[in-house]
Amino acid sequence: MEKIQGIVLDVVNRRRFNGEVELKEGVITAVREVDGGVPEQHIMPGFVDSHIHIESSMLVPSAFARLAVRHGTVATVSDPHEIANVCGKDGVDFMIENGQKVPLKFYFGAPSCVPATPFETAGAELDTEAVSELLDRDDILYLAEMMNWPGVLNGDQEVQAKISAALDRGKPVDGHAPGLKGAKAAQYAEAGITTDHECYTKKEALDKLKHGMKIAIREGSAAKNYDALISLLDDYAGEVMFCSDDKHPDDLVVGHINELAARTLDQGYDLFDTLEACCVTPVQHYGLDVGLLREGDPADFIVVDDLDTMHVRQTWINGRCVLNGDTVHIPDMDVKPINNFVSNTCTPDDFVIEAKQDDQYPVIVAQDGQLVTGKSTERLPIQNGKLQPDLSRDILKVAVVNRYEKALPATAFIKNFGIREGAIASSVAHDSHNVIAVGSSDEYLSKAVNLVMEHEGGLSAVSADKEEVLPLPVAGLMSNRPGEEVAAHYEKLSRMAREMGSELNSPFMLISFMALLVIPSLKISDKGLFDADNFEFVG
Repeated sequence: MEKIQGIVLDVVNRRRFNGEVELKEGVITAVREVDGGVPEQHIMPGFVDSHIHIESSMLVPSAFARLAVRHGTVATVSDPHEIANVCGKDGVDFMIENGQKVPLKFYFGAPSCVPATPFETAGAELDTEAVSELLDRDDILYLAEMMNWPGVLNGDQEVQAKISAALDRGKPVDGHAPGLKGAKAAQYAEAGITTDHECYTKKEALDKLKHGMKIAIREGSAAKNYDALISLLDDYAGEVMFCSDDKHPDDLVVGHINELAARTLDQGYDLFDTLEACCVTPVQHYGLDVGLLREGDPADFIVVDDLDTMHVRQTWINGRCVLNGDTVHIPDMDVKPINNFVSNTCTPDDFVIEAKQDDQYPVIVAQDGQLVTGKSTERLPIQNGKLQPDLSRDILKVAVVNRYEKALPATAFIKNFGIREGAIASSVAHDSHNVIAVGSSDEYLSKAVNLVMEHEGGLSAVSADKEEVLPLPVAGLMSNRPGEEVAAHYEKLSRMAREMGSELNSPFMLISFMALLVIPSLKISDKGLFDADNFEFVG
């Protein structure tokens, strides 16, 4: 039996008191007040990320856990959608099995949209039968984000069948409906969808809250919606949660949900409203087997030095101290990679775009810190009958190369990446994870893409005098190396992109979303330039 004393934060009952937590055999046996002084530390429920793709950390779950527990994360609601698009059910099994090797509680859902759309080439397909089989499993807790919101609104039979499969089994359905408001938001919620993490305006979130959906306020490495949505906490405590959605390794080294807790308290929001969003609401909504610092609960809790910084001194999961001071008590795990990759070497000529006329052409407008893109039409330079980038206006080439079969790249133009000479490429390209690249010339594009192809997945950067690659042998999405090592290598690549002129907060994270066809407005897949507002290719 162990006893830990400090200032107890009983979030469920909204009380704070000098007390002690008693635990035995992984269970909390008592939480009681004590007379007199206690150590200057706070004991509270552990943090829960209410929606995350572990794959986007570029770490397998066991390596992710070693970093996350440093910040008091005890559980995640994890959508294995990314690896499912590459490796199908085998990928889902890989994530679950690897996650079970460590104490952190990974709660996985059944991916609802594999492939995400019919407008791209993916590595697998999960039809209604496959999704139903996943939902039959005790280790699958929910139907993961239903990105096909047009299918929901239009009554698509397969979409309805997948939602019904979850509801019939008493499992919640996660949403993904960026920009949906009014009657459309109502119809989406009425289909049985209970959450959304894609809101980027307060008005949109209010419409969804009004119709019974919970809002996961997202602050990740690319999409940052915290500032637009945090004021919801004033009137909708208990209906909002925090999530990262996608967290790159360099950011995960620094912090996780604990950062959002500290930031929210610094802005003057109520302590218990804040901790309810960080710790309690996701546990209750998804029915997670995660303790909330009550007698009889699993002994999942954290000890925090002070509330201003939310610096975590100890993390306990199932009665096991997995973080004590600076020491993580989770060993590194050997990982046998799983992948689905056909190398497709490219030449500069593969990225040529013939000028059909001296006219204006559609251009993707990237937005730092957002998954949504704008679109513009631009008159582009023409040389020898071929369209050229315009570096003076920060218009570069963007290309997607099929990783599952031999095919020519799809190539278009993009603004706001800032690269003056060179290119970056990635096999992390949501949602089908073909190889995407942005660069200042066809020669640089081919070099960057071929580096990724050579390693059957990874991130690369090439400039006039340097080449760098971070191999991602696990599905072309994740490394099999320790988290700190991956984070350092990733930061090295990011610095190189900045040296080439990019001023983006996270250029490799942003490039990975330029192929995400379910997010407005203009995107690109391996099949061509795509209008995500109207769900059709640009002619």
